[in-house]
Amino acid sequence: MSVVLVVNSGSSSFKYQLLDMRHERVLASGLVERIGDPSTGSGTGGTAKHTVEAAALAPGDEAPAVTDATYTIEREIPDHTAGFAVMLEAFAAHGPSLDEHPPVAVGHRVVHGGARFFEPTVVTPLVEINIDELSVLAPLHNPANLAGIVAAKKAFPDVPHVAVFDTAFHQSLAPEAYTYAIDREIAEAHRIRRYGFHGTSHKFVSEAAAAFVGRPLGELKQIVFHLGNGASVTAIEGGRSVDTSMGLTPLEGLVMGTRSGDLDPAVLFQLARRADMSIADLDTLLNKRSGLLGLAGVSDMRDIGERRDAGDPAAQLAFDVYIHRLRAYAGAYLAQLDGVDVISFTAGVGENSIRVREEAMATLGFAGVEIDPERNATRERGIRRISTDASRVEVLVVPTNEELEIARQTLSVTSGVTFGRI
Repeated sequence: MSVVLVVNSGSSSFKYQLLDMRHERVLASGLVERIGDPSTGSGTGGTAKHTVEAAALAPGDEAPAVTDATYTIEREIPDHTAGFAVMLEAFAAHGPSLDEHPPVAVGHRVVHGGARFFEPTVVTPLVEINIDELSVLAPLHNPANLAGIVAAKKAFPDVPHVAVFDTAFHQSLAPEAYTYAIDREIAEAHRIRRYGFHGTSHKFVSEAAAAFVGRPLGELKQIVFHLGNGASVTAIEGGRSVDTSMGLTPLEGLVMGTRSGDLDPAVLFQLARRADMSIADLDTLLNKRSGLLGLAGVSDMRDIGERRDAGDPAAQLAFDVYIHRLRAYAGAYLAQLDGVDVISFTAGVGENSIRVREEAMATLGFAGVEIDPERNATRERGIRRISTDASRVEVLVVPTNEELEIARQTLSVTSGVTFGRI
């Protein structure tokens, strides 16, 4: 059995999935959270949640080792190493047994790979040093990702660990797409350029879309909208990213749950001078107090919809600004690609908001986009078409699966590789 453990580590939590890659099914998934939180219990406790999912097997395959269940473990969890110990305890107590389903590798999501990492990479001490050095570009993410790697290597010392970078898919951007028009020497000295994010999702969705429409990936021009609390859009030609909305950081681009997206840089100068806001204040404003939250007081698109329906003008404006930005990027990427074959929506908002999809596509009739209202309104799960049969552009809803993509990429670089202790 080719079993891969996928880890997505944050500063005070980590999510994981154990996947059987023969059938690409989830054996178990879980969340260890509140790591190092002094407010829980008498110590530095936390909570571990372990969810086991049974999956359909191919005819003649063995029965699932476990059934659907959720287990919660209350425990003091001072650091990520202790968190992995809790995860192993859950596996041992409730299954699936790691003796029967031993991971052949561990795949790790790492947010920022800079210009150094353009493919999944087996973790070595040098790679760890590089991830740490790149923390200057992602101070909220890379240190946490690295903490997860270090803890996971202690828990699974005899298998390869692979870093899969959010930025890697966008390393195909041409210089004119990733270069900012600032002083060249300063930009080079401080690694200022567009990197792009959500690359694992954009890659997974574009490949799934090509398979769904039954055309070779290499001949398709695609636009993928990854719309969640964080949101980005990518223009993809022949399976390669050619433009993307996020930049040096995940702040640039679309309006998001709490992030502003694009704005005039002089806004920062004005607020620093007139409102006496510090760099830290501005960082908090643009990342945590802007976007839908800043405009309407709530960050969830479902809440925006409810308030709009109730006649809240602030919610209506927030929605209109959100849609305006989506249309602006759709038009820009239509021009960059010289037309488009497939447009896909994914992530929480993209997969679930009927109104967002409808309004985002409403002005693209000139490009051959024609949405079928009934198809768009369906609540079916799985990949589906929401354009009409007459539409020149296929418009799809494609559920993303970043964990599966990480597992696939992890196996792609570890197949046939034998490791001792790492």
